[in-house]
Amino acid sequence: MKKMRYCLFIVVIVFVYSCNSKSAKQNEPEKPGVTFEKDADAKTLEVWVDKQLLTTFRWSENLTKPVFYPILTADSYDVTRGFPIEPRAGERADHPHQIGMWFTYGNVNGLDFWGNGSQGLGTTNLNGGVIKHLETSELKEGKGEGSFISEESWQDTTGTEILHEKTEYHFIAQGENRIIDRMTTLTAGENDVQMPDTKEGMFGIRAARSLELPDNGNILLYNEDGTTTRTRDTLNANITGNYTSSEGVTGLEVWGTRARWMRLQGKTDGENISVIICDHPQNPNYPTYWHARGYGLFAANPFGVKDFTNGAETFDFSIPAGQSATFRYRVIINSGEQLSIDKINQLADEFASE
Repeated sequence: MKKMRYCLFIVVIVFVYSCNSKSAKQNEPEKPGVTFEKDADAKTLEVWVDKQLLTTFRWSENLTKPVFYPILTADSYDVTRGFPIEPRAGERADHPHQIGMWFTYGNVNGLDFWGNGSQGLGTTNLNGGVIKHLETSELKEGKGEGSFISEESWQDTTGTEILHEKTEYHFIAQGENRIIDRMTTLTAGENDVQMPDTKEGMFGIRAARSLELPDNGNILLYNEDGTTTRTRDTLNANITGNYTSSEGVTGLEVWGTRARWMRLQGKTDGENISVIICDHPQNPNYPTYWHARGYGLFAANPFGVKDFTNGAETFDFSIPAGQSATFRYRVIINSGEQLSIDKINQLADEFASE
């Protein structure tokens, strides 16, 4: 009899637990779907979170490298500069090679992949290397996360491949947060690849005008009629950006410092916006140096040591023939209630453990 009562008690406990578990799952908000729309003719691959565009991967012929543009928050605020793809009146019209989000370097066997295209869309520099998109594969759509793999060819001025790139991208939707993770593996061909020390690199974002830091210098602005005007910006209307590093450094002082993550924070139309780039402990020369400028260039560069240390140190990187190097970065895009430092550290730690 006692045994029967005991068994009945266990059955009741299991039933109650099961009901509570199902109820909790039912109360959880459904994760948004992450999907892709590829247009082979336009050479684009759009990333959607439900019915909202997150970003577009582009590899058109007038680009010297694949880029992601635009990049939008969960509330559809653009965190990237439109120029030169979709220029907006009042934007800076400098550095046309800094488009959306990209991964390049300024000295690869003497070739400048970073600055190529500096005369505008459709142009190439005499010593400019070109990153040709080859294919996208393994597109995986899902609830809360999607991913794909992209392959590229880093080529010299004759079209000869120097490096083969294979990058795995993950796009994650968590509430008001949008996360883009990339793992890029560069593989050298039959010859060693030298990547000497230069500040012109490596993983970069060109931020929207509102996220720039205030500046009283002469700046080149884009006009509605397509012309440009050089002016001295003394009002800095709606220019609200500020940097904060994981080490507590802020403002323009972050340039050339090392940190595991960096946040660019500001307001667009009164909405709080944050863009955070996280380095990964398995990256070369971790924690990275930051090539982060007030005019909207937000870049992580592990190799620009000479410039960042005023010549006190150098760091010349190379990839031996047939061997590979891998670079991992996480980008967190947030709008609305600002992420706390503890939350940023948590997201950075989660990335570091992957």
